Amino acid sequence: MIFYFSGTGNSAWAARQIAGPTGEELCDIGALLREGSVWEGEEEKAVFVTPTYAWCIPRIVEDWIRRSSFGKPAAWFVMTCGDSVGSAGRFNRALCGEKDMTYMGTGKLVMPENYTAMFTTPDPETAKEIIRKAEPSVKAYADLIRRGQSFPEDKAGLIGTLQTKWGNPAFYRLFVKDKAFKATDACIACGKCVLGCPAKNIRLEDERPVWGGRCTHCMACINYCPMNAVEYGAASRKRHHYTCPF
Repeated sequence: MIFYFSGTGNSAWAARQIAGPTGEELCDIGALLREGSVWEGEEEKAVFVTPTYAWCIPRIVEDWIRRSSFGKPAAWFVMTCGDSVGSAGRFNRALCGEKDMTYMGTGKLVMPENYTAMFTTPDPETAKEIIRKAEPSVKAYADLIRRGQSFPEDKAGLIGTLQTKWGNPAFYRLFVKDKAFKATDACIACGKCVLGCPAKNIRLEDERPVWGGRCTHCMACINYCPMNAVEYGAASRKRHHYTCPF
């Protein structure tokens, strides 16, 4: 089974690329989170495809994995990122130990930047080129999963270790807040931001979205708004509202 979490489509694309060659079924973690559901099953293989949030898997995914039951599968992690996953592999190995899963490695997959709140996001043509360059890596990961083999593990080094150990807690403490999210007058109260939020953090009041303080910064509300009406303060105004073009 391939379990994926995707705010803007990058990890969903990667999960589909792995599903085809491996024959594994897909499970959308975000959909289960919106339902308030966990996974209860006995899997032979568990592939977790997630974005990288400050050099680690998203905490909302970590919590969901801890609350779910997978049996004793072989477990692979594929992490989409803009540049680095730090020492996320060590964290994922420890998480597998807690869940009695056999750790099979963490694969880094460089994809278009989608963190609209902080970084410049690419235009559609640039994004397509970045994704095309990622295709050989995701195919290689799929082949190893199909054959039941471990990923080659990258050595994080001192910088990568510090990024995950210190940078990740600092990121959540300092930046993962939702007070800066606003809807402009372009909002048509369609409710897509409410329905798409995996944290169930958005509601409509007086035909405007209101954020409730449980944001995970997946950027789905900004990037999937059909009217480009959701902004993160002034930071996102001049940036492309990115969704995976494939």
